[in-house]
Amino acid sequence: MTDSGSALYWQPGDEPGGRHFAQLESTGDAGLPLELGGTLPGLTVAYEAWGTLDAAHSNAVLVLHALTGDSHAAGPSGPAHPTAGWWDPLIGPGAAIDTDRYFVVSPNVLGGCRGTTGPSTTAPDGKPWGSRFPRLTIRDQVAAEALLADHLEIERWAGIVGGSMGGMRVLEWCVGYPDRVARAGVLAVGASASADQVAQCSVQCRAVRLDPAYAGGDYYGGPTAPVAGMALARSIGQIGYRSEAEFAERFGRRPQGDEDPLGAGRFAVESYLEYQGMKLTARFDPNSYLTLSEAMNSHDVGRGRGGAAAALAQITAEVHVAGIDSDRLYPLHLQEELASHLPGDHDVTVIRSEFGHDGFLIETAQVGAVVAAVLNH
Repeated sequence: MTDSGSALYWQPGDEPGGRHFAQLESTGDAGLPLELGGTLPGLTVAYEAWGTLDAAHSNAVLVLHALTGDSHAAGPSGPAHPTAGWWDPLIGPGAAIDTDRYFVVSPNVLGGCRGTTGPSTTAPDGKPWGSRFPRLTIRDQVAAEALLADHLEIERWAGIVGGSMGGMRVLEWCVGYPDRVARAGVLAVGASASADQVAQCSVQCRAVRLDPAYAGGDYYGGPTAPVAGMALARSIGQIGYRSEAEFAERFGRRPQGDEDPLGAGRFAVESYLEYQGMKLTARFDPNSYLTLSEAMNSHDVGRGRGGAAAALAQITAEVHVAGIDSDRLYPLHLQEELASHLPGDHDVTVIRSEFGHDGFLIETAQVGAVVAAVLNH
């Protein structure tokens, strides 16, 4: 990696693609007040939008991405977007999130690396934030999204939808800004991060930090980024994102090509995990991976609110909860527990998939039906 040629993060002067950039300030503050103390000045949020906002500003839908996603929820890949839209089949004219009917907004999360303020962006002193970037929580991320809504003059979202880390933010919107959410779709997440989820995130963070190239987080402008640690972290994460059944069916104990796993070769599943790890290093900043992973570990809608049950009981939005039957990272019992604490009777929609947690990205027909049910309830 060099300071001018990296694809790991978006920088001013790079091709913007479909992004818009909102320069945001918190009224009466020098920056965004953070839950753990201090403020974050000079806040920029990158977002993409589809459809048309109606005269009453009442048809806006907020779509929230997961850990390694970004604002590019719909549309093809290209010079400005390393991947195609992560929910591309769900967003468009006549789709589950119908852009003939709704004004759809997808922001890059606070702490990310695709245009929104994060560790790779420039601090007020003109240098990258790097190791000085403050620790964030999910609530901080939603506070930034609320400022974006203010900027867009959207007082109340017709709907908010998201899975995994996006689902965490959906819940925080519902609990922290109840008057600003009409309907919500929460996929593949629980009311708080479990010990198992914290453990998996923490080990991935250690893998990044143990890479000698990490340099304490101040590797910008240096000869390389901690891509080896990042690749290992992603490989670890990928085990939790997919299911045991898929691995058994797809790979079993088969070797990779003509390699000998009992010699110097690899099993096919090892090759797959290595590939997934290296694939991410081509498009995602390790510091953002750390920042967002630790924000996910902070997820707890009940913190300071009398516990999760008390917090969820105060939600006024119409909430639809969905989970994936093969999800071993966010298993169905977490969605069932979440739904049991919402006001009224709530059934959990079960998405049938062999792909584990990643089913919320892969099973677009089933997920589209969930999202359509949320918006058309």
